[in-house]
Amino acid sequence: MVNAPSSPNLPADLPPLKVLIVEDDPMMQLGLEQTLGDYSQLVIVGQAADGYSAVDMAQKLKPDVIVMDIGLPRQDGIAATQQIKAVMPDVRIVMLTSHTTETEVIAALSSGADAYCIKGTNVDRLIAAIAAAQEGATYLDPQIARRVIEHLKPPSATNLVGQLSQRELEVLKLMVDGKSNPEIAAELYLSPNTVKTHIRGIMNKLAVDDRVQAAVVALRAGLV
Repeated sequence: MVNAPSSPNLPADLPPLKVLIVEDDPMMQLGLEQTLGDYSQLVIVGQAADGYSAVDMAQKLKPDVIVMDIGLPRQDGIAATQQIKAVMPDVRIVMLTSHTTETEVIAALSSGADAYCIKGTNVDRLIAAIAAAQEGATYLDPQIARRVIEHLKPPSATNLVGQLSQRELEVLKLMVDGKSNPEIAAELYLSPNTVKTHIRGIMNKLAVDDRVQAAVVALRAGLV
């Protein structure tokens, strides 16, 4: 992989993020270590090959971000995520897995996962997921987002049509497409702060708490 000193999805002034990789496949471990290690904002602090080790290493190493598989020996990634979040609620957990059923995705998010990526995705999407999680947002891989959203109970969409400005609609559409704040800013030629302001306005108008709920309302109400 060509060396990438920084990522446009991660703020340039972001302090280095400590990353713990939880993956039982040695080749996948090596690939993740090499790929993520190419980014100056990411520092690999450890690797675990099962859920129990993940919980133990998370408490010892205190990472900022954990890249977690679901299909792990001894204890799966969903159970490990729930245990880690119970004692370390501020750590960001990005699921990177081949599991794609709605039940597994929703179980992972319910356990506290901040992002959900599918193995085989390109590195830009994985970095975008890490960036979104670090910002406190929830990221769903575009391959599964719409399918999962259809199975989530949305907030009421009554009288929402027409409340958003044209610019807010443009931002919301990109949110539904899984774009991070820096990607939205670049596509719409806006500053990151302006994008954050629009997202706050969207969430206030749609009466939701996060990006996933905003996407649910948008899709169910036909806003995008």
